[in-house]
Amino acid sequence: MTVNDRSELDAELKAWSASFETKQPQDVLAAAIERYGQKIVVACSFGAEDVVLVDMAYRINPSVPLFYLDTDFLFPETYATRDRLIERYGLQSAQVIQVKSMLTPQGQSESYGEALWARDPDRCCQLRKVEPLTRVLRGYDAWVTGIRRDQAPSRAQAGLIEWDQKFQLIKINPLARWTSTDVWTYIKVYEVPYNPLHDQNYPSIGCTYCTAPVAPGNDPRAGRWKNFAKTECGLHKS
Repeated sequence: MTVNDRSELDAELKAWSASFETKQPQDVLAAAIERYGQKIVVACSFGAEDVVLVDMAYRINPSVPLFYLDTDFLFPETYATRDRLIERYGLQSAQVIQVKSMLTPQGQSESYGEALWARDPDRCCQLRKVEPLTRVLRGYDAWVTGIRRDQAPSRAQAGLIEWDQKFQLIKINPLARWTSTDVWTYIKVYEVPYNPLHDQNYPSIGCTYCTAPVAPGNDPRAGRWKNFAKTECGLHKS
């Protein structure tokens, strides 16, 4: 892609994104699904925002695929939520794409030492999340994420539709304008299955070793990578 092509694409995406700023997430998602067809995929961590997206996508086009990054260190409750969603929406196995690291947990320990997450969480996330994500996204023109602008300073400028420089494809963030209250209102209204850890003071849920409960009133992401300055796994930063 030339500099001029990139500049034209950026301008087009900004204008397209701006046109949805006063509309609902379903409008953003429907337009993206219509435009990218079989070349769009929903990223799902089985957290609150992502189960909302699964429900929305199912109502728009039940054939839209989703993928999840199975780090081998997910909570049992996360796998159980996956199974409940599959049952609730009648998802076919081909629609629910499991993506894993090239390294097994044992292989990672042999190559990088035991408990890499406790010593170098960035490297652990690179191996178990970023590399697998890079691999799966090569097959698509656009991906849908559940990030919201108010989740973290690094997400405050997220567009509803934008170019993902890191992974080189279109990134759709239908819930960017929503608050946590909006998300939970949707879950309750539509009775969407959600991860029960949310009821146990886990507002943000990742791997077992790097996720802790958060005291009421604290930053929702305070339980991620506790005792480290790290706030992102690397999927949503350029």
